[in-house]
Amino acid sequence: MNREHTARVRKIASIIRRYHHQNVPFRVYHGSTNTTRTLRFDKQATVDVSQLNHILSINKKRQVVVVEANVSMDRLVEATLQEDMIPPVVMEFPGITVGGGIQGGAGESSSFEWGCFNRIVNWYEMILANGEIVRVSPEEKRDLFWGSAGSCGSIGVITAAEIQLIPAQPYVTLTYLPVKSFGEAISVTLKVSKEKHDFVDGILFAKDSGVVMVGSLAGSPARTVRRFTRAHDQWFYLHALKMAQSTTIESVSIPIRDYLFRYDRGAFWMGAYAYRRAGVPFNRASRYLLNPLMKTRKMYEALQASGVSQEYVVQDLAIPAETSVDFLRFVDKTFHAYPLWLCPLKVDRNSPLQANHLKTRGIINVGVWAPYRRPYEEFVAVNRKLEKAVRDHGGRKWLYAHAYYTEDEFWQIYDRGWYDKLRAKYHATSLPSLYDKTSRMRPERDVSFKRGVWKAITSKASLRPR
Repeated sequence: MNREHTARVRKIASIIRRYHHQNVPFRVYHGSTNTTRTLRFDKQATVDVSQLNHILSINKKRQVVVVEANVSMDRLVEATLQEDMIPPVVMEFPGITVGGGIQGGAGESSSFEWGCFNRIVNWYEMILANGEIVRVSPEEKRDLFWGSAGSCGSIGVITAAEIQLIPAQPYVTLTYLPVKSFGEAISVTLKVSKEKHDFVDGILFAKDSGVVMVGSLAGSPARTVRRFTRAHDQWFYLHALKMAQSTTIESVSIPIRDYLFRYDRGAFWMGAYAYRRAGVPFNRASRYLLNPLMKTRKMYEALQASGVSQEYVVQDLAIPAETSVDFLRFVDKTFHAYPLWLCPLKVDRNSPLQANHLKTRGIINVGVWAPYRRPYEEFVAVNRKLEKAVRDHGGRKWLYAHAYYTEDEFWQIYDRGWYDKLRAKYHATSLPSLYDKTSRMRPERDVSFKRGVWKAITSKASLRPR
């Protein structure tokens, strides 16, 4: 650790120590967020860690990078690619941070092989809720190391981490496998997940139409080169739709950065709903003209300002592979909401708070993201119905999104005795609990789509080039 980093961490630790002595619960401000829950901060009880955004060192021989916790995915990839390396798990939204990836349980299309982001972290530095600075790893304070993953910051504040790297290649060769049913989509996904590939995910466009996408790192473009990060490029999911409709198996070569952040423009397909809500034609010309507003940093900014997440079902759900087909039938019957995202995940047997900590041999992450503009009581009811279906199918949900569990229901999913003991051991009982931070049973704020659009247009911070 360098001197500047140490000074930044000690300053934050002193603020946390003061809150601890005063027995004041505090929340952490990162400068941005990738949660769909509407966040509000009390300036008198907030710890600002937004300046912890530095790359501290890269060791190509050991294949590791040490970074501060608020380093974003695009910054991380930019730095490691200069050494011809990349992290083996890179979340698809550029603004997701290292700390957010660890404590939010994030994963991506390489997670069938590597697990979620926390599994590529060798150690991290943390400030406990009493202001003590500690280092944790599978060998040092291992209960805290595994317990922090998926904890949403309810145990302490991560300030730095050492992340594993793998050799990078300039391209990803992506092969598209059209599928015609839920059963075929799951069976093909599980089959290719056992083969030698670097990336696997899929999209269902209807119950009888979808595509499973298999990627491998490549040193040269062997096929047609497609890009997805420029304003005039097609949105990735629209390109995948065309491939799903093909009668043959096709492949393209994608520059590595374009592949890693292929879902940034339009936030998968959620941007299409924003066009519909605004009454703007959804075509290539309008996507080009509004491109600055259609990247995920801007869209999350608008989401937080508008409160419209209370009118959208936005849930990522970890479902055991053996029950996933039946679960997809439930989603089709209940929501008839397409597209749906499919992403195979490796089981995490060490981290009790992770969504992929399940008693199963394989997991499918099902992304259900769709408008649901109903009275708030009906909106809550359908989310609770979805939560019950996830439990009935042996799964869990990611807690970046709205959760409507009662406290009793919540602690039937997670081991409260273990969690409370961990929090007590590491002085975290004054912090909001995982349940307190994630559960919502009442409206968070009034909904104003116009307010969100205005925020996105006028905010200068996230208009900087990326």
